[in-house]
Amino acid sequence: MTKNDLLSQAVQDALEQYFQDLDGEEPSAIYDMVLACVEKPMLELVLAKASGNQTRAAELLGINRNTLRKKMQIHNLL
Repeated sequence: MTKNDLLSQAVQDALEQYFQDLDGEEPSAIYDMVLACVEKPMLELVLAKASGNQTRAAELLGINRNTLRKKMQIHNLL
């Protein structure tokens, strides 16, 4: 099993538990919920691995530095 498979499995397991916990309630905005749950810790970890260097973190993430800064603002990481 690759590391990507492990991450995919973790997300799948978490979503399965989410649906079980709903106990019949109707889910909504699942896409936004998952992104919000995953994005902040990912940004925090990558920034730490890049020693706070936003240019390097953006390179590691494969996104533009301005996009990284926008996401950091959204998640109160600035």
